[in-house]
Amino acid sequence: MAHIQQDEVAVPKAAEDSNYDADTQILDWTGPSDPENPYNWPTSKKTVITAVALFATFTTMLNGTIMTVAHEAINEAFSVSDATFPHSYWPVTSWAVGGALCSFVVLPLMEDFGLRRVFLATYFILILSLIPQAVARNFATLIVTRFFSGGCVAILANSTSSVIGNIWAGDHARTIPMTLWIVLYLAGSSTGPVIGAAIFARLPSWRWIFYCQLIWYAVFFPLYLLLLPENRGDVLLAQRAARLRRTTGQKVYSRLELNHTPLPELVATSLKRPLVMLCTEPVVMAVTFAAALIIGNVYLFTQSVEQVFAGLYGWDAVQAGYVQAAIVVGELLGLPGALLSARLYFASARRNTEVPGSPIPEARLYVSVPAGFLFMTGGMFVYGWTAYAQLPWIAAAIGLAMIGAGNTVVIIAFADYAVDAYARFAGSAMAAVALGENFCAGFLPLAAQSLYTDLGYHWASTLLGFLSLLLSCMPIVLIIWGRSIRARSPFMKEATIEEKLEAEGESDGTP
Repeated sequence: MAHIQQDEVAVPKAAEDSNYDADTQILDWTGPSDPENPYNWPTSKKTVITAVALFATFTTMLNGTIMTVAHEAINEAFSVSDATFPHSYWPVTSWAVGGALCSFVVLPLMEDFGLRRVFLATYFILILSLIPQAVARNFATLIVTRFFSGGCVAILANSTSSVIGNIWAGDHARTIPMTLWIVLYLAGSSTGPVIGAAIFARLPSWRWIFYCQLIWYAVFFPLYLLLLPENRGDVLLAQRAARLRRTTGQKVYSRLELNHTPLPELVATSLKRPLVMLCTEPVVMAVTFAAALIIGNVYLFTQSVEQVFAGLYGWDAVQAGYVQAAIVVGELLGLPGALLSARLYFASARRNTEVPGSPIPEARLYVSVPAGFLFMTGGMFVYGWTAYAQLPWIAAAIGLAMIGAGNTVVIIAFADYAVDAYARFAGSAMAAVALGENFCAGFLPLAAQSLYTDLGYHWASTLLGFLSLLLSCMPIVLIIWGRSIRARSPFMKEATIEEKLEAEGESDGTP
């Protein structure tokens, strides 16, 4: 820990706030090169922290789908039937609903309590929640405890984006970490059935799926304890101010302490604004639809792949679980497309007449157009119309890989576009998107059994393909009319004004 010197106390400042007397001093960084500012940490340290956070995203997202391959054994243990409805999916639905609700309430706490404390506490609760799942004696126990696991995973996986924003300054520096985060977020969910199949095939009971998670999450806990320091700048300043008050007796406070928002108000704001934006902002609606369909399909495949491959080739749940590795391969293959998208985005700054010198937000969507039509939609049609017993299984698996690649490029494009267009309101916009993602992941797969039974393998996937086709048209609409949409949106209009002021300040040399 760095030595705290007297010159780290900034300006005597209470004059700006009548609630504090004239002796109150506001603590700030000593300057742009303050070594304790997370943006100034050594690149090696930031790389390790980012890698640890990305690892947390991937490993925790496995938890959502890892149990799906064992649904028949779980049904048998608890006398549950999937004959007319996929009741075995309720634990995953509960998991997704927990993720939707808990993240809304808990993520804002990181602003006051810090990322490290909330992360470690949440991770410990995740470990505890696995114990009753491993020893459950009834189906209700599994459903209830999965709610808490889902809530914990949503907080842990989404905290990675906060880590990246806290330690990497500027869009260029954040591009690769943020892209990797979304890829691993998707890949974690898609890899779950693959790892679950490997465990279920080799160990004597479905309970070992939970025992193994309990073991590896416990083993990983020291990793986060040692390598994931507090990295939120405001919280670090508050900690520094507290140390100075103890050692000097001076009234030294950080801005976070002086501008503290009461917890009920913080939670109310975090709940209200995303819901308002979801109901009033066309871009938030579009991005939410896109993300919900993509994430919903990832979870729907945990049901449909087994149904299709069992019906065509007589495969069991374990074999069908392995097939979903094709989706993971596709998601990884989509990474170069996402990086190309970022390159085109930064190159668009030369053509921006609205805010000269700044990239055009709609440029984030260029690569998503061919990715949506050729890979996401095309892959769904390939998956549907190669579903014939006389064709080799690899044909349908190629369709799954195409979908995975398209999903990666499209969801990254939409997420980046929302963040750029809404600027300081991006957190609320993405909270609305996360709500749609989780609810679609929880409820869309419940329709998979009847969808693929009533419509058949070909037309069920074709229906999803037409939905993907509709989604693929959305980037075109936003590329053509995005600027006028942003001009009419009160949230995006304010973001554009702020961006213009920042650009003017930079051109004038104003800090």
